[in-house]
Amino acid sequence: MVAGAVALLPVVGSALLVIWTEGTLAGSWLARQPFYFPGMGLLAAALALYLVGLVVTTFLGRWLWRTVDRLAERLPLVGTMYQSVKEVLGYDTSRERFFQAVVLIESGGGDQLGLVTGQRTIEGVERSFVYVPGTPNPASGRLLLVPTTELRRVDLRAVDALRSLVGMGK
Repeated sequence: MVAGAVALLPVVGSALLVIWTEGTLAGSWLARQPFYFPGMGLLAAALALYLVGLVVTTFLGRWLWRTVDRLAERLPLVGTMYQSVKEVLGYDTSRERFFQAVVLIESGGGDQLGLVTGQRTIEGVERSFVYVPGTPNPASGRLLLVPTTELRRVDLRAVDALRSLVGMGK
């Protein structure tokens, strides 16, 4: 059920955004203008997405986007949630990530996929804190403290590893 919800979230979110935009435009002063027509909200949403994409690909637009991004991160409550979503989705390249690496941990003749969250030297041994997410719900995982030498790094981004885990539960 969770895997299905995660898979449909972008589609449903986009549809709700378009419906909300159309409803807002239809109920605003714009609907009383002679040039308004039903469906204008859909066109406005598509045009807004295009313009944002156009702006953020220019030099000035990238600077402006970074500035807005930094301001959003500093907002109370919302900023913390904004940062977390960016980290988990893999969009945060401006600072140290929550998940530092994707690794494999040997387990009973097989391997488990894990996400390194940090390292510490404990009793003279370098150990890594490894989050092993569950499938299909990555939030139902566990945290392991593993000697760093027992880990094998995987050339995979954390967001791709999480997507794979959610996909395995389908």
